Amino acid sequence: MSWLSDWPRPRGLHWLLLISALVVAADRLSKTWVVRHIRLGGAIPVLDHVLRITHWTNEGAAFSMFADSASPNLVRWGLIVFTLLAALCVLIALLRLGDRVTLTTVALALILGGALGNAHDRIVYGSVVDFIEVHIFTYHWPDFNLADSSIVTGACLLFLDSLLPRRKSDS
Repeated sequence: MSWLSDWPRPRGLHWLLLISALVVAADRLSKTWVVRHIRLGGAIPVLDHVLRITHWTNEGAAFSMFADSASPNLVRWGLIVFTLLAALCVLIALLRLGDRVTLTTVALALILGGALGNAHDRIVYGSVVDFIEVHIFTYHWPDFNLADSSIVTGACLLFLDSLLPRRKSDS
């Protein structure tokens, strides 16, 4: 792969990949614990009327989009392909930008870890385990997991970074 040899040697890349690996590990451990300790459809209250640890599976995309599709196998493999392509793009961006640990590269590492965590579930189990249920007053947020949280946190960090002023050396 000669096209990779033209890129600068990433000094911070091992730390960024460690962040991604920790996200995948925490996601796998949390989902495994939920599957072993909470029956499907069950819940453990953490903060009454605010937060519960639940056990649900999601065959669709975010907020269960496409979960009721007439072609669930097509949806599953479509989501797997899309997720792995997106993860590959993020990994390439990390390889290009990973010479330093910055807000952008940490955000990308979080997104990569979250994408790989959910892709693992879809490939191995055919669905994603969701287990964090949040209620804010009368609003019920759809259940999610640590991989989802990592992706959203990474996206928010990217947005925040886009709002920060740039130094002359960054341009």
